[in-house]
Amino acid sequence: MMSDADMAELKGLEGAAFDKAFAEMMIEHHNGAVAMAEEERRDGRNAEAKRMADDIVESQSAEVEQLQGVLDRL
Repeated sequence: MMSDADMAELKGLEGAAFDKAFAEMMIEHHNGAVAMAEEERRDGRNAEAKRMADDIVESQSAEVEQLQGVLDRL
């Protein structure tokens, strides 16, 4: 999750600086979701939750790739 300090930092930025900071924060956020979902896939007991974890790993990993592409272009 983004902290209040993270949000305050974003409020003070514009243009490419905002885009860069936002993408970096979102990558960190999505990587956290992937880590949690991978733990559920590995250690979870509920089949439905494990399927949801599979979806989260797939979708959030794809978004990280897209955000990394944004950073690469900045």
